Amino acid sequence: MSESRRRSSVRRPSVGVDRLGPMTMSQVAKPGEKFGSDEGPWDHSFRLEHKLGPRLKVVAIIDPVEATAAAVLARKRASFVVSAYENTRICPSFDDFVKTMSPDEYPQAFIIGSPPAFRGSTVPGKDIELQILKAFPNKTPAMFIEKPISTGTVESAQQVSRTLLDSKTVVSVGYFLRYLKVVQKMRSIIEDNDLHVMATVARYVCSYAKIAKASWWMKSRDCGPVVEQATHFIDLSRYFGGDVDMDSVQANSLEWFEEAGELSVVPVDESIIPEEDRIPRVTSATWKYNSGAVGSLTHALILQGTKYSTELEIYADGYQLRLVDPYNAPSLRIRRPETDDEEVCTFASDDPYFGELGAFIDACDPSSSSAVADDEDFEILSSFEDACKSYALSWAIREASERSLKTPKKIKATKK
Repeated sequence: MSESRRRSSVRRPSVGVDRLGPMTMSQVAKPGEKFGSDEGPWDHSFRLEHKLGPRLKVVAIIDPVEATAAAVLARKRASFVVSAYENTRICPSFDDFVKTMSPDEYPQAFIIGSPPAFRGSTVPGKDIELQILKAFPNKTPAMFIEKPISTGTVESAQQVSRTLLDSKTVVSVGYFLRYLKVVQKMRSIIEDNDLHVMATVARYVCSYAKIAKASWWMKSRDCGPVVEQATHFIDLSRYFGGDVDMDSVQANSLEWFEEAGELSVVPVDESIIPEEDRIPRVTSATWKYNSGAVGSLTHALILQGTKYSTELEIYADGYQLRLVDPYNAPSLRIRRPETDDEEVCTFASDDPYFGELGAFIDACDPSSSSAVADDEDFEILSSFEDACKSYALSWAIREASERSLKTPKKIKATKK
């Protein structure tokens, strides 16, 4: 194997609970992501509770909606994890938490699940990462940050990235699909056979009928489905293909006002959304990687059930690696040079959310260096710096699709 190739998954040590002290955390919460919702399996608190056990001490939930946070706390305190939440405070803002924090409440980590409009920017009030660095300049708590990293400009996010990098703070971004065992299997096949990726083909077809948040249907709020949702597959494409030649990005979109773009069961009243702010129904994009390989993405609002239809294909000389249904029942279908038949690879009990949070905890826990090896642990696989590149590509795709759009005279396309 070429010495220049870097292993994608480096196993991390893990420490026995009986050898460690309590771990304090503060959660800047969007309750659906941090504590679970009807839309999906992203209950981060559940993973933290099982990773840390009695060591977990949630010192505060920072949420301007006190009733929501109180309901979460009541549920947690009525469960077997009561010890993690028995002293948890509810704070309406980050400033309030800092001003009222006692020495015992100094957090080791922040779990940041606030809406992306309030993170990843240099604009005051939308700069939670910079606020944390300012409030805790020494011994800065580690940060786990959800994706997308922002809704602000790419340049602003890159500035935040440089500041975080200079601070040497432990930061992980929630691109959880990288932690799937089938994804790591794909990486190992590529690396073990010294392959060069020639093409990536991503397809993401969502079930739009259950997405009832008005902001999701507004480009000015959540930035559109490519930036907000397809970001996972954009990131995964980059994980295999590498850095992208940003000047090569081309895209087309099917818009709401076109004949083929009419949806029958939009779950929000789209008539009250300004026409120029409505989101595309289908986006198709292509690009070249710096290696010369080519990439493509199709994102579509098509299905009306619960499950999404998602696949990622990776091509290299003699090999086709096909990742199927990574959100629900991830499997890898492998075609090798010596056969035309597909080999199917699956892993039982694969929880990438636990993998990403486990990697984050191990990285920010000062005791982890004295651990015993555990093959179920990873290093952090998504840094803020790398996440910025995925964010930049998602915006490049959106902007390319808007440039190619033949817009009716009464509608003016909007850009960030």
